[in-house]
Amino acid sequence: MKPEINTTKPHAARVYDFYLGGKDHFAADRETGQALMRVVPTIRAAARENRAFLGRAVRFLVAEAGIRQFLDIGTGLPSANNVHEVAQGLVPSCRVVYVDNDPIVLAHARALLTSSPGGKTAYIHADLREPEKILSDPVTGATLDFSQPIGLMLVAVLHFVPDEAQPRRIVDTLLDALPSGSYLAATHATSEFFADRGAAAARIYHDRGIPFQFRVADEFAELAFRGLEMLEPGVVSVCDWRPDDDGPRPMPAEVAWDGGVARKP
Repeated sequence: MKPEINTTKPHAARVYDFYLGGKDHFAADRETGQALMRVVPTIRAAARENRAFLGRAVRFLVAEAGIRQFLDIGTGLPSANNVHEVAQGLVPSCRVVYVDNDPIVLAHARALLTSSPGGKTAYIHADLREPEKILSDPVTGATLDFSQPIGLMLVAVLHFVPDEAQPRRIVDTLLDALPSGSYLAATHATSEFFADRGAAAARIYHDRGIPFQFRVADEFAELAFRGLEMLEPGVVSVCDWRPDDDGPRPMPAEVAWDGGVARKP
């Protein structure tokens, strides 16, 4: 049964697409994004920096850590430099499973997230809050070899899992399924630089039916990376995680998004 698309309610993936300048969103998504931009004017730049982190993290995992397969949860709508494009651009045999709970992502992913001939990409419609379903999906098992290290990508998704949804249990369930030598790359929105506006921004999501919770760097590190071997430079602003050059970068306060990569021992 094909999941239904409700265009009257915003969805996090489509709001993010709006921030990135995409075209796959509806009036409810644009209104939500515009309301957030009035509270956090730099949010579009933050989304771009978060996307750039994704590319750098994947390049590191393939070129330096030797990762050849990825589980990307909270994929979002396809844009430039998707995980498989970056990974297979370096090693064409890389395999990727994309996961998102927006039906529009499902439609676009199947059309646009096509693999290189030597690799493989697959997409499943599922929710991060049900990690067991992601791991037991036949598509996941047919695409990824869980006896070999996997790169788990939780980019711009954990802030949509408030504490009452047991995010630590979710992360633990996913990591427990991965073999030693696997990696987690994750990012998270922070209100560290604007606590008052952060509360207003979170309210905008909540009022529109999107669960949301800011976490500061220490809270994010405890949630995502506890028990893992943290890579340098640790949990930092996404713009400061292994930048490509020494050129000017946004200030962390402008980005307000933390990120990091860690290895499972």
